[in-house]
Amino acid sequence: MAETTDRGASPELDEALDRYRVELTGYCYRMLGSAFDAEDAVQDTYIRAWRSFDKFEGRSSLRSWLYRIATNVCLDLLNAGNKRARPMDLTAPQHQASAILNERPEVTWLEPIPDGRVLPQTADPAEMALARESVRLAFVAALQHLPAKQRAVLILREVLAWKADEVATLLDTTVASVNSALQRARATLSATRMRESQSADPLDAEQVKLLGQYLAAFEAYDISRLTSLLHEDAVLSMPPFDLWLQGHEDIAAWHLNQGIGCKGSRLVPTTANGMPAFGQYRPREDGQPGWTPWALQVLEVSDGKIVGLNAFLDTPRWFPLFGLPEQLDESYEPYEVQQGA
Repeated sequence: MAETTDRGASPELDEALDRYRVELTGYCYRMLGSAFDAEDAVQDTYIRAWRSFDKFEGRSSLRSWLYRIATNVCLDLLNAGNKRARPMDLTAPQHQASAILNERPEVTWLEPIPDGRVLPQTADPAEMALARESVRLAFVAALQHLPAKQRAVLILREVLAWKADEVATLLDTTVASVNSALQRARATLSATRMRESQSADPLDAEQVKLLGQYLAAFEAYDISRLTSLLHEDAVLSMPPFDLWLQGHEDIAAWHLNQGIGCKGSRLVPTTANGMPAFGQYRPREDGQPGWTPWALQVLEVSDGKIVGLNAFLDTPRWFPLFGLPEQLDESYEPYEVQQGA
C-alpha cells in the first residue's frame, strides 16, 4: 500500500479526492437540492474515505468507491426527511393585490449553486450540455419528487451514463431492480411539468441581446419594457417566501407596488445552475450613495423570452458563495452582458 499521509490515507486517495470534488459535488447537489448540503455531503464522503481507505481493496475504481460512499451519505440525509422544493411545488399562485408574504425555513427551499462548483470542465460539447441541463432548477426540483434510491439510479444512469450493472453494484442490488427503478423514475419525471430553459454558457447572440435588454430595463425600472421580455405566463418567485406570481399583469403590479423598493437597483451578471443570473443591489436605505445586496436573480429563458424570475433573497448566503461584491459604491460602473460569457 502507498505511504500514508497524516490523515491515514494515501497520496493516491488525496489526488482522487481533488480530481473528483466537482463531479461529486454535482452528484450530491442533484440528490439533495442544496448547495451547502452538497458540500457538507462531499466533505463527509472524504472523511469516511480517509477513515476507511485501509479497507479499500481495489475491487472497484477509486471513483466508483467514492460514489458509493457519497450515495450512502446522501441516502442517510434523505432518509432523515430532507426534501427541497420551489414555491411552485408548495402553493398555488397568488395575485399581487392579495399577495401574502409567508416565510418558510431555509431547509424548505431548493437552492441555487454556482456553475463552477458542480460542472466539471470537458471538451465534449454534448457532455457539457447534458451536465448543464441536469443542474437546471426545474430538473433538480423534479428530482426531489423521486424516492431517494430512484433519484440515485436516474442520476447515475441518465446523467452520469453509468451502466446498469455498475449501478447495481454500487447500490448492492440487481440489474433488474436498477432497470425497474429507472423506468419508474422516468415515468414520474414525465408526469412532472418541467419548462424548457436554455443554458447560459456560452451565451449566444440572441441570449446576449435578451439579457442586455433585461438588465437595461430593470436598472431603468421600466416595468413595461421589462414585462415585454417575459413569456405571457412567466413566473416570479422569491424564496424564502412561498409566494409566487404568474403572468405579466401580476408581475408588473408587484414591481410597482410591494416591490417598488427595487427601483434604482443595479445588476451584476453571473451564472447559476447553468442559467443566466444577476446579483441585484438595491439603493442604500440610509440615503447614502451606493447599493447593498438584495437578491440573487436566476433567470430561466426559453425561445427568446424569460419564463422564470427566481429571486433568492437570503443574500448573506448567496453573495459570498457566488463571489459577488459585498456592496457597490460610487465607483460602480454598469456591467454589460457579453457573448460567450
